Amino acid sequence: MGQGSSINMSLFTGKNILFGVTGGIAAYKAVDWVRSLGREGAKVTVVQTAAGAKFITPLTFAVLSGNQVHSDIFSLGRDATIPHIDLANNCDLLIIAPATAATIAKLAGGIADNLLTNIALATKAKIVIFPAMNSNMYLHPATQCNLDKLQKFKYIVVPPEYGMMACNTEGPGRLPEWQAAREYIAAAFCRQDLEGIRFLITAGPTCEDLDPVRFLSNRSSGKMGYALARVARQRGAEVVLVSGPCHLPPPPGIEIIKIRSALEMYEEVHKQAPKAHIIIKAAAVADYRPIRRQEHKIKKGGKNIDLPLTANKDVLKSLGKMKGDDNRPILVGFAAESENHLAAGREKLKAKNLDLIVVNDIASPETGFAAETNQVTIIDNRGSHEKLPLLSKEATARLIIARAATLVISTS
Repeated sequence: MGQGSSINMSLFTGKNILFGVTGGIAAYKAVDWVRSLGREGAKVTVVQTAAGAKFITPLTFAVLSGNQVHSDIFSLGRDATIPHIDLANNCDLLIIAPATAATIAKLAGGIADNLLTNIALATKAKIVIFPAMNSNMYLHPATQCNLDKLQKFKYIVVPPEYGMMACNTEGPGRLPEWQAAREYIAAAFCRQDLEGIRFLITAGPTCEDLDPVRFLSNRSSGKMGYALARVARQRGAEVVLVSGPCHLPPPPGIEIIKIRSALEMYEEVHKQAPKAHIIIKAAAVADYRPIRRQEHKIKKGGKNIDLPLTANKDVLKSLGKMKGDDNRPILVGFAAESENHLAAGREKLKAKNLDLIVVNDIASPETGFAAETNQVTIIDNRGSHEKLPLLSKEATARLIIARAATLVISTS
C-alpha cells in the first residue's frame, strides 16, 4: 500500500455498504451521502423502494456508486442468486436514509413486502436508520413506538435534526447533513469499548484581547482536537470538548463548551477535570496576554507603542500537579515543534507530569497548522516513542485515542 492510500485510509475503505433509499423528499441528500462514502473507499450498493425511485432516479445512484441499483425483489442476480439473500449476506452495514414512517412501521412489524424490507430481515449486519419525515408524523405515538421497537431489535436509530421542513413546518424530522451523519455511520464500524470512559479534550486557539477590535492569537484551526473528540465518541466514550474560537461544526453527541481566552480555558478545564478519566490537551493556549485590555480602540498615532504582557497560567502543568496516587486522570499533551522533536517532547512530558505527549512536526506544509494531515511522534512516560507516518488527522486521532485508552484500561 502506497503512502497516499494510507493517508486517505478511512473506516469505510473496503467496506460493502448497502444504502436503502425510501420515498421521502430528503432522498436528495442521499445522493451526496452515497458519493461521499464512495470517495472514502466504500463499495456502495443502493437499494431503492418504488416510492424512493420517484424522487431520485436509479440512474443517478448507479452513476455515483458505480454499481447496479436494486429494487425488484423478484429479479434474479448473476448466477441466478436471490437478490435479498445475496445482498443481505454480502454487506458490512445497511443504511436506510431517508427512512419514512411507512418503512419504519414495516420494519417494526416484521413486514417484508419489498426488496429493502426483505434485506433488513435477512441480514446479520448492523442496520442504521435515519428517520426523516414531517414533524407531526415523526412525533406521532405510533412512529415513536415503532422506533422504540427498532432499538429493541438492535437497530441503530439516529434522531433527526430540528428545523424547517419542505412542507413549511418547523420541528424535528430533518435528515442530517453528511458530516453529522458520517459520525453515526463511522460509530457503527467501531467497537463500543470506551463506554463509561469520560474524555476531556481541548481544541483550537485562544484569543487574548488588546482592545475591542484587536487580539493576540495563533494559527491553530482546532482540527486535531475535534478529530480526537469525534474518534473517542465513535468508540462510545462520553466526551466534553472545550474549544477555543474556530469555524468547525460541532460534532454530534459531544458536549462542547466554547471559550475565548486562556483564563477561560484554565477555569473550564479545571471545572471539568475531576470527572474525566482521560484529558487530552490539544488546544494551542496563548502563553501570554496583555496586562490590561484597553476599553476603547487603540488609535493609530504613527509612533511605536509598548505592549506589556503577562504570563498565562499553564493549564497542562497545573493538571499534572493535581494527579492522584492512582495516576488519574491520564494526561496527554501536545507539542508543536520544528526541530529536536524527541528532546523537546521528553522535556515537556517530564516537566508537566504527563502520561503521553504527542509531538507534531510543524516544519512541513503537510503537517503545519490548518493542514489536513499530521505526522506525529508519540512519547510515553517510560521513555519509549513511536513515530507515526504521514496520516490524515482522523487516522492520527485513532492511534492517539487507542494509546490513551490502553493506559486507562491497564490501570483499571
